[in-house]
Amino acid sequence: MPLTPEDVRAALATVKDPDLGKDLVTLRMVKAVDSDLAGVRLTIELTTPACPMKDRIRSDIEQAVVAKAHEVGVAPPPRIDIEFTADVRSANERTRDAASPLPSVRQIVAVGAGKGGVGKSTVSVNLAVGLARTGARVGLLDADIYGPSFPTMLGLENIPAAARGQTLLPFEVHGIKAMTIGKLVDADQALIWRGPKAHRAFQQLATQTEWGELDYLIIDLPPGTGDVSLTMAQLLPLSGAVVVCTPQRVAIDDARRAVRMFEQLGIPVLGVVENMSSFVSDDGREFDLFGKGGAETMAATMRLPFLGAIPIQPALRVHSDEGTPLRNFEAGTALAKALEHVCGEAARQISIANASRALVQPTLSVR
Repeated sequence: MPLTPEDVRAALATVKDPDLGKDLVTLRMVKAVDSDLAGVRLTIELTTPACPMKDRIRSDIEQAVVAKAHEVGVAPPPRIDIEFTADVRSANERTRDAASPLPSVRQIVAVGAGKGGVGKSTVSVNLAVGLARTGARVGLLDADIYGPSFPTMLGLENIPAAARGQTLLPFEVHGIKAMTIGKLVDADQALIWRGPKAHRAFQQLATQTEWGELDYLIIDLPPGTGDVSLTMAQLLPLSGAVVVCTPQRVAIDDARRAVRMFEQLGIPVLGVVENMSSFVSDDGREFDLFGKGGAETMAATMRLPFLGAIPIQPALRVHSDEGTPLRNFEAGTALAKALEHVCGEAARQISIANASRALVQPTLSVR
């Protein structure tokens, strides 16, 4: 009796790419599996045809398949044939070439940061609300599945979650549609999830929510460069990403890593937002509590658009705690002007990115 293809895939799920640190199944490198009495035949897709770790991956696969045979009580396959192919496109470039799981969503934009505590969720919420105020149909997905803050920031505490069959119904508040894992678990529950569970949670939140027709879907990512970002790049065709950081050096260093992550995943970086950019007191004096201009300088050195600076405003903190983001846009306030500028620049960069992509046309050779 031979190993089943399911057994072989289970074995491959234990084999990690030495450079990326994730298993071949999660990385979607397993393209074909065939198993019978003659042996096991595999097609594994590498990110480069000159992969220096090819021999190690081959050896790890062979060991994993043999171990699985012993585990399920069958004879090891007489042959393990592995064909290596290569796709040099990045994760999101491949995703954009495939069918979208959210065909009714026109633009998908991620908001990320290299570290926590820089106001990434604050920017996500106000970007979504600000775009909706211009008449756009906007969705907001809380993908920070380890520390969801949208129940508080959107005032969802007393609104029950709802579903239609297996489909989640988004919360329709402040002119947007929103979904967060924070409303699907107990408020005090610690979300201690390994990569595969985080992958499934994000996939379900993104694709099993009834978004309807949207002009924009804003995705608030967890801080850092972990599993959720990779899952997103493999699942959704993103228009681009916004990177948030504060002005000080330690935040900028981590923001650079976030930029490089998006670039490696094939996600265009739409620009950088500087949050907590100085504080102006009631008497007009300005205090650079975390510095000022650091993110703008970083954007210039990395040749990225600078989307704007959001100053430290007590009102922004109050409205976030109270779940009333629309109040951040009260006419004539410095906060409203700063947020409207960021929203306008983000919308402009999304249009530029889409226009640039549309200008890339396939060539036709006639002989």
